[in-house]
Amino acid sequence: MVKRLLVLLLFSSSFTYAETIKTDVLVIGGSVSGVTAAIQSARSKLKTILIMPGGWLVNGLPSGNSYSITTNRNLPTGIWGEFREKVIGFYKNTTGYDVADKVTLKFEASTGADILKGIADTVKNLTIKLNTPVIAIKKDGTGWDVSITVNGITTLIYARVVVDATEKGEVVTKAGATLLPVLSFNQTSGGELYRTAIATGDILPNGYIPMRDIVVRNADNLLVTEEILPVNGNIQYLPAQMALGQGVGAVAAYIAFFKTTSKNLKVRIIQQELLDFKGYLLPFTDVKRDDKYSRAVQQIGATGLLKGVQKGNELLFMPDAAVATDEVKPVLTEIYSRAFLWFNKEKPGGKFTQGNLLSLISEMTLSEPKTLQITMQRDWKAKYQFNSDFDLNRPVTRLEFAVLINQFLNPFARTVDMAGNIVN
Repeated sequence: MVKRLLVLLLFSSSFTYAETIKTDVLVIGGSVSGVTAAIQSARSKLKTILIMPGGWLVNGLPSGNSYSITTNRNLPTGIWGEFREKVIGFYKNTTGYDVADKVTLKFEASTGADILKGIADTVKNLTIKLNTPVIAIKKDGTGWDVSITVNGITTLIYARVVVDATEKGEVVTKAGATLLPVLSFNQTSGGELYRTAIATGDILPNGYIPMRDIVVRNADNLLVTEEILPVNGNIQYLPAQMALGQGVGAVAAYIAFFKTTSKNLKVRIIQQELLDFKGYLLPFTDVKRDDKYSRAVQQIGATGLLKGVQKGNELLFMPDAAVATDEVKPVLTEIYSRAFLWFNKEKPGGKFTQGNLLSLISEMTLSEPKTLQITMQRDWKAKYQFNSDFDLNRPVTRLEFAVLINQFLNPFARTVDMAGNIVN
């Protein structure tokens, strides 16, 4: 009997039994996009674990280098904008360092890595595990079981959502899934994909990344970051990596919070979350992040009512330009069936006037026209702080149109599918 007990004790001591950890979101990969995905997921109040196979940012900001970032100088979107501000703050007392807006961002790799780590360290709900390789990953219901080793001990993590933030999609491969070609980087995005944008960058082929590109089609609740960017060691993609990671983090948080799957994403809810955290949907460089109406501009841009004008490498919203009737009519009639009747009745000219705008709002909201006019005349400068005078015959500016249409009609609230089509 004693011998049997000794044998059992010896046998059991030669095996290490796995601990099981449950989390909402698991991000795997030591990339910049992986870190920002984990930061955003945790900031969205979901329990998040970030696993790096090596040390801190081993394939994100290699040590010993100095960088000069010329991209996204006019797009301080979300976490990238936060990172940029902290870098400038770190170097502001350095002789000869230019801290002005729109300048090339210069920093040493170790400083950049420390700043990003400092941001991550302040985030609640985020656990970071370094030097932690992934052994295996397999589907478990709508979630995933991921086996890792920590100090030689096997641990099992169950996650509702897994984000593959490795450089070459190693996690997707381990999961037996397949990455489909990312059309947005192989050709100009067609259709209405801009309506589903979750990240922006002036180095990106179309200026944005649509939501569909981050979803692994044949494996529920598996998302990718780094693999869809043609980075190839190009540091100029750093802002786009951060923006993409933030967008992926918001998508992962949505799936986990609503206990749903990546087949049932609600584009507008996820985009609202990104806007809440100062992210951009479209790369308008002439409406600043801290502008009072930045959010309205982003939302109206994402509906397609006012798409912006491409000039060189920049997409301009042109807030003070007049609204062309031919630009807004197709989308208004697509979203609102009654708008078709209004256009046939009112027949606005080539430039949409302030009077046209109030008439349209009155028609769509069933408000009394004269009362609306009196209220708007009172609030035009006192409340909205518009620069132009209130004049029903004056062409309405793109900013005025965006602000008032956004407030009274809220077209951004209309459901769009993953292809950007409006669902009526």
